[in-house]
Amino acid sequence: MPRPTLEVASIFRRHGERFRARQRLPVQQLRLMQAVETCRTAALGGHVERCSHCQHQRISYNSCRNRHCPKCQNLERNRWLEHRRAELLPVPYFHVVFTIPDQFNALALRNKAVVYGILFQASAQALLTIAADPRHLGARIGFFSILHTWGQNLLLHPHVHCVVTGGGLSPDGERWISCRPGFFLSVRVLSRLFRRLVLDALRRAFDKGQLQQAGDLCPLLARLSKREWVVYAKPPFGGPAQVLDYLGRYTHRVAISNNRLLGMDGEQVKFRYKNYRAKNKDRHRTMTLEAGEFIRRFLLHTIPPGFQRIRHYGLLASRQKQANLAHCRRLLPGARPPEAPLAPAIHVPSGPDLMAPYLRCPVCETGQMQRVEVLLPRLYRCREMNSS
Repeated sequence: MPRPTLEVASIFRRHGERFRARQRLPVQQLRLMQAVETCRTAALGGHVERCSHCQHQRISYNSCRNRHCPKCQNLERNRWLEHRRAELLPVPYFHVVFTIPDQFNALALRNKAVVYGILFQASAQALLTIAADPRHLGARIGFFSILHTWGQNLLLHPHVHCVVTGGGLSPDGERWISCRPGFFLSVRVLSRLFRRLVLDALRRAFDKGQLQQAGDLCPLLARLSKREWVVYAKPPFGGPAQVLDYLGRYTHRVAISNNRLLGMDGEQVKFRYKNYRAKNKDRHRTMTLEAGEFIRRFLLHTIPPGFQRIRHYGLLASRQKQANLAHCRRLLPGARPPEAPLAPAIHVPSGPDLMAPYLRCPVCETGQMQRVEVLLPRLYRCREMNSS
């Protein structure tokens, strides 16, 4: 895929200084902007590589490794996927999405760690509780949960994507219980339990003084307790390979990728987005924002330091994960051992393959690029590694 002609970093470099002068930003957002602006530039240092065959040289600058940076997620995503590949079971997987009403957006912005933590906990508890109920599935399931905080227009839209096994272990752990073909759990039941769990958790957090809130929170909670909340389940994936394909596109996303940017004309930034409320043929649209507004919306999605955006529950909870998966494979007919995972629908590089295309010389395609010189950060003098 060709490199995008416009990047978020370009917008930050051109308009970031003026934006910072007008706004009083938290330290974390200032660090994020600096990281994106300097990513893969001489400011972070780098190294010089030379081909072992044709002597072609190139300079590679270091990445910022900030989890909000659009350029720093591919390698981390591939590593994460390689670990998940061995954990997938030969069962259908479902995609369930939990969303909180827009009226909570202001509260979420002031209390990100608390509100996003409640969103994780309530969605997980709703899935585990309803799945364990004999009236629905009567089994202990396993799933990944992934937090996204944005909509396609870059405005705040907190929601959790869950990739759930289409079945689970029986209460006695002696057999695998599969869900009905093409159907997982009632989204209406999930939605109402999720709503109650979120409202109860917010009320407790407010009573304990854990929320920064102007005024009484109770009237807002009372109003939203009477509304239907959005929880939906997508059709099941075709198999474990399709789960990997989905995870590869969703796990390490940031608010907007560079590929969606269309252009920057003076103070205006233009990008692609999807309007999911429109019909299929009208979904793909373009939006133009003033550069300062674009930066403001991007920074809305800064996650608190140390906050985990990807979590595992039920059978996939970290403490007992390997033992649970081994037991499930013994119960499932035709299950493959973790040493021989199913091939993914997309290639997930592993080990040396992660860097192999990058290390091959792009000119002669025969030699390997070898590091010969280190470039120190902040344009300090270089140090020769190989004087030959």
